[in-house]
Amino acid sequence: MDSKIVLDLFKDITRIPRESGHEEQIISFLQQFAQDHALECHTDEAGNVVIVREAASGCENMPTVVLQSHSDMVCEKNSGVEHDFSKDPIDYVIEDGWMIARETTLGADCGIGMAAQLAVLASDLRTGRIECLFTVSEETGLYGAKALKPGFISGKILLNLDSEDEGELFVGCAGGVDTTAVFHYDSMPVAPGSVLTKIHICNGAGGHSGDDIDKGRANAVQLLARFLYPFPDVRICSIGGGNKRNAIAREAEAVIASGAAEAENIRKAVEAFQTEIAQEYAAGDPDIMIEFTMPDASSDNILAMDPQTGRSLVSALLAAPHGILEMSQDIKGLVETSSNLASVKMTGDGEITVGTSQRSSSVTECRAAAMKVEAVFRLAGAEVSHEAEYPGWKPDMNSAILEVCRSSYRRLFGKEPVVRAIHAGLECGLFLDIYPDLDMISFGPTLRNVHAPGEKLDLASLDKFVALLEDVITHVG
Repeated sequence: MDSKIVLDLFKDITRIPRESGHEEQIISFLQQFAQDHALECHTDEAGNVVIVREAASGCENMPTVVLQSHSDMVCEKNSGVEHDFSKDPIDYVIEDGWMIARETTLGADCGIGMAAQLAVLASDLRTGRIECLFTVSEETGLYGAKALKPGFISGKILLNLDSEDEGELFVGCAGGVDTTAVFHYDSMPVAPGSVLTKIHICNGAGGHSGDDIDKGRANAVQLLARFLYPFPDVRICSIGGGNKRNAIAREAEAVIASGAAEAENIRKAVEAFQTEIAQEYAAGDPDIMIEFTMPDASSDNILAMDPQTGRSLVSALLAAPHGILEMSQDIKGLVETSSNLASVKMTGDGEITVGTSQRSSSVTECRAAAMKVEAVFRLAGAEVSHEAEYPGWKPDMNSAILEVCRSSYRRLFGKEPVVRAIHAGLECGLFLDIYPDLDMISFGPTLRNVHAPGEKLDLASLDKFVALLEDVITHVG
């Protein structure tokens, strides 16, 4: 199976809108692909699709293998970039051995897994029965996986193609839960003669809130709160930052009102703060910066949130747990538990919503982390709720498919692959709830900057990923 075919199929996928919750066009694409290749295809009520390639002649006794990826993508773009994810194709370049989307996410997570599945379906490989499962809305809560029903797939071996480091075989993942805090505020006029100032934290690397949480990257929302905290008398006219629950906040900004003297102090503080964060994130997030501007607008008739809520919000954003909370005592280098302060959004109806997510390999520690976040925001006067909890996937080092993959990797590349668990949410834990007899493993090519603009795919690793996938499915059994 040629990796160029896989790459060409992925290029086709980049032209199809598939934001989480809006997968209609990619579902139609998959259904049409099945029809064009005269393959059995089923779609459930949630939008999950399974396409079946029957066993090649003489391979009928080989076990059925399920290849699985998710059909949605995280849609993130740099501020000021004109890109409509509901209709515009992804703009990418091929450069220095990488496929890169500079201003948006690329969607290689998990589009490259989808492309590999389609290539297998269209191939003449000598394999047993292949069931290609494409789930929906993975990135926003694994909703497609949660909606699966018994009998939708029949295979007992599942290869999840949603990993991001070539040479590594994943046999476990973290579970997680989302925690949302809602503040209610009163809009009040600012004092006459107030000066408006805009504070913008920008150019953060962002990234995946699980797999990149240990990379030392800045959280723009928390940095904004840290900057504002020493100025208790300023009035917050607007505030916003971050976006998706599973992405580290790259940007955040606030428009604040203050007296003229305080505005000058804020301007000076910006210069000092830039020096601080440049030193703190020199290795992990070297481009992070803070900008100070004065909007060309009068403060007359400008409304701000009431002072008490503004102060409570800033305090809670600063105090909220973010980053690594505990490292694993069983697997060296694995993050056990973490929390991501994902976003803050101010609406025009007197509400401010703060989105966070917690992950852990331990169900009890995940829930404890969520309670810790809840406690901070409740103390600040917010309403708090938890949703979209999903289970982790406990490693099985005696897995038969693990040994098949190890043998294939040694045969192809002459060395041992790394076997590990990942501090990110894969759908595998949910699959086990529905299909408890599944033997699973996850692998993929090397991706970087996932869930952030600048996401890129290493093309050399794609060659190895495709070779490994072909070898595994033709030697399983």
